[in-house]
Amino acid sequence: MKSRLPLFVTLLSIILFLPQHSYAADGKARYSDTLTLYLENDCIDDTDRYYTQGTKISWVSRDISSYPEGMTAPSLIHRFIDKIPLINNPDRQQSFSISFGQNIYTPEDKKRRDLIRDDRPYAGIMYLALGIHTRNRQHMDTLELDFGIVGRHSYAEDCQTEVHKWTDSEFANGWENQLHDEPVINLYYGHKFKSLQARTSQGFGLDFIPHLGVAIGNAFTGANAGGQVRIGWNIPNDFGTFLIRPGSESSSPLDNTDPRFFSPLQRFGFHLFFAVDGQAVARNILLDGNTFRDSPSVDKKPFVAEFVAGIGLIIQRVKVTCSYVFQTKEFEAQKDNQHFAALSASFTF
Repeated sequence: MKSRLPLFVTLLSIILFLPQHSYAADGKARYSDTLTLYLENDCIDDTDRYYTQGTKISWVSRDISSYPEGMTAPSLIHRFIDKIPLINNPDRQQSFSISFGQNIYTPEDKKRRDLIRDDRPYAGIMYLALGIHTRNRQHMDTLELDFGIVGRHSYAEDCQTEVHKWTDSEFANGWENQLHDEPVINLYYGHKFKSLQARTSQGFGLDFIPHLGVAIGNAFTGANAGGQVRIGWNIPNDFGTFLIRPGSESSSPLDNTDPRFFSPLQRFGFHLFFAVDGQAVARNILLDGNTFRDSPSVDKKPFVAEFVAGIGLIIQRVKVTCSYVFQTKEFEAQKDNQHFAALSASFTF
């Protein structure tokens, strides 16, 4: 598949030239909202197989505890958060998020039209995610509920076919063998914490952000743990950069020590980041197949690891990251490890 970079650059250009006037005009980070666009694709390795494409758009609200009294919706969400274990800390900022995304998966051999029993099934998932988040300078907790569909009406086949027409790429011939339609619902809890944070008076600094999470549902059931190291100049004061996964909405600035809220001529920053994540997998519908119907499936591996290296930039109110991801094999018959590129752009307004 040819690169999707021009599409991402177009979206990024739109974000960069959006008007800067907003409720955050007074310079208060906690009164700002953050919109993030994600794009992941294996074109960096000149391949089009396994996890071949992921797109996602997320909006994270400002701190809802800072809303004026009398605003009904934030007040209701605030009271709801107060009743939930693990994230109901009244001393933290509270926000909510809405995300929409789609992931596409294909086998290695896309020329065959018949069912390939020892290769990854054709599959797509489209989903809507609702999240609530609480955080302070050291800790961030996330509870996310995902609703979606796997199968024909995820429109993965349609999207891939149209993009391949635009890019004059090879078509996949075996979509008739994709997973059947199945509604999915998943619940995810995640915790991130800054165990190390250092910064010099000149702006150079580093931090270390471990994370852990657990998910349950018919789409994915399992647990994960890992960490991320960032080093650079004017490192953003957020909770890092994550891939298209539940609980990845961590790029909104925490307070005015984030360079996105420096004076206009100083809103620049640069950092490198390195991350590792290990997943213990009990169920993955994209490999195990449909829950209540016979469908294509493969024998999954119970443990998967990901290694990420990337670069991040702060330009005014925009945070842009680009990373390279190495993922170990997800199923027994998989011939090679997975490699893909991940791009994201967050606009705080």
